[in-house]
Amino acid sequence: MTSEQSSTQDKQARPLSTVKAGENVRVVRIEAGRGLNNRLASMGLVASAPLRVVSNGHPGPFVLIVKDAKVVLGRGVAQKILVE
Repeated sequence: MTSEQSSTQDKQARPLSTVKAGENVRVVRIEAGRGLNNRLASMGLVASAPLRVVSNGHPGPFVLIVKDAKVVLGRGVAQKILVE
């Protein structure tokens, strides 16, 4: 990937924590350590995975659908997942 393609992708990417309820998005990348990356991968949260945000209430849990399974994440984790 060239740096131009990477910068274009970065402009479109936004943290999962900013997505509103009802929106469908796709994972671009996860900016976390190996342990968290492995844990999220085991839940189906990998690059190019389609997601649907169910609930993004403040305060309250961040709930999304990944491969027909409901997943609840903390806001800090949702901030590390970049989507488009």
